[in-house]
Amino acid sequence: MQDNGPGAQRRTDPSADREAAAMQRKGHARQDIFEKAPVFEAILKLAIPTMIGQIIMVIYNMADTFFIGQTGSDAMIAAATVAMPAFMFLSAISNLFGVGGASAIARALGRRNSGRARLCSAFSFYGCLIVTVLYATGVYLFLDGMVSLLGGRDPLVHVFACQYMIITVVIGSIPASMNALLAHLIRSEGRSLHAAVGVSLGGILNMLLDPLFMFVLLPRGQEIRGAAIATTLSNVGSLIYFTVVLMRVRHMTSLSFKWKAEALSDKIPAEILVIGLPACMMTLCENISYAVMDALVAGHGLAYQAGLGVAKKVNMLAHCIVRGISQGVLPLIAYNYAARNYKRMYKSLRASAVLSVVLAGLCMVASLVFSHQLVEIFIRHESPSQDYGATFLSILCIGCPFSALAYMLISFFQAVEKGQQSLLLALLRKGILDIPLLFLLNSLLPPFGLAWATPAADIVCSITAVIFFLHFMKTHVHRDALLDSDETEILVK
Repeated sequence: MQDNGPGAQRRTDPSADREAAAMQRKGHARQDIFEKAPVFEAILKLAIPTMIGQIIMVIYNMADTFFIGQTGSDAMIAAATVAMPAFMFLSAISNLFGVGGASAIARALGRRNSGRARLCSAFSFYGCLIVTVLYATGVYLFLDGMVSLLGGRDPLVHVFACQYMIITVVIGSIPASMNALLAHLIRSEGRSLHAAVGVSLGGILNMLLDPLFMFVLLPRGQEIRGAAIATTLSNVGSLIYFTVVLMRVRHMTSLSFKWKAEALSDKIPAEILVIGLPACMMTLCENISYAVMDALVAGHGLAYQAGLGVAKKVNMLAHCIVRGISQGVLPLIAYNYAARNYKRMYKSLRASAVLSVVLAGLCMVASLVFSHQLVEIFIRHESPSQDYGATFLSILCIGCPFSALAYMLISFFQAVEKGQQSLLLALLRKGILDIPLLFLLNSLLPPFGLAWATPAADIVCSITAVIFFLHFMKTHVHRDALLDSDETEILVK
């Protein structure tokens, strides 16, 4: 007797079989990227989409500044600069759970432990959500004091900064942080393209919505509010995209967002938080450093404050390029470290570090040669802030190649479960060195000494990172398993 029930139909459905086979092939292809593809090809597939996504993020960040600059108001430009550290703290939260989660997931997959990968993704998701809600609540309760602390002491700047933060940091907190988190987690399985599309979608939407809300839908004088609304809506659009992607791949992914009590066991929280903490602290200290810089430059006048704000935005391009490469390569390094394929791990690091330093060097040269032209894109009106911004940019960009090397090695230590080294390097780059230097150089070389603190800290951090890496190679990895004999001699020397 023939079984015509629904179970039999599923067993004989050719389209279901084809779909299952296709999903299996995609899974094998992603695994091949981690294990078998030529190293440089794997880096391009993983890092280039992430890097492009980061570039688009910078461009849309610049778009905010560009459109705000069209108002001719230094107060609005300064307000966007003042609000940026508070907004970027959401990135620190997502990095805490996203970078730590991505590293833990990739290592679990390298050990063929998909169950642990699912628990890691669930803990990262709910941890990020809860901390984001707590932070947004705190910003709402202490908004005025926070804006003043960030450098918004000018009455008009204060009003504009409050408007921007209420919409982007309080109302739009969850889409902003969860977008970045999901990009990290999706990337951990080798889906760099999906992660990059989601990030890029938010940037493109923001660039389209900025002029609509700033100059069409809202009345004159409300441009900063329009920029904030555009940013929040673009993040909502990205979150919808990531949700759709996760729904479509739910049958062939090791990610899970269903809460289980086991996510709090087997040292999963410690593993994620210890590795994610350096990424969080690097973003947090970067924002604290920028806030201190903004507060100090505010004492020199609004034109200096506006000029420095634009210079920092332009200089972000090089940093986001290398950040994209390091984030894209992190799962590749973590996977091969867990699988004990040390030679492939080392080659991945070396190739991505060279790529990062070269691209950062090109950005430095472009910023030095075209500093005035780059600043004038954003400050269109006649103002001393144009010249001040060009000078600030020429100083800041000197640190780009050094920060590129530091970023890669910090990311490497995150991938191989060396939280102490990555945390120390993150604090050394932003916090321990540059904040004291800001006060010192501001008193010795006001106001442009403020900018010199950044490249000085980047140089020291990169040298320290190389020393840490060489020590790791000698003590934590068997060199005969990792390197060819000629490579070993070069490293030892």
